[in-house]
Amino acid sequence: MAKTQLNVRVDEVTAEAARQRALQRGMSVNRYIEELVRQDAGEVGHTFVEAAADFMKQYESVFAEEFAEEFTADRRGEGSR
Repeated sequence: MAKTQLNVRVDEVTAEAARQRALQRGMSVNRYIEELVRQDAGEVGHTFVEAAADFMKQYESVFAEEFAEEFTADRRGEGSR
């Protein structure tokens, strides 16, 4: 995958913290920051899944009522495929 260079300005304390954390993990500061961004982006997906699960739990009875007959037929092998 092609890489794009970013220039980021941070205060010295933050820069030193990034250097130390990267060193502790045996990686470059670039790689460390890249992993942080990927983790943060992954949290969005996790948050979406949690919200979807909450939605399904909240409306479980509505879905069960609406699709119960179809679900039962599919389980017996009678559903259309």
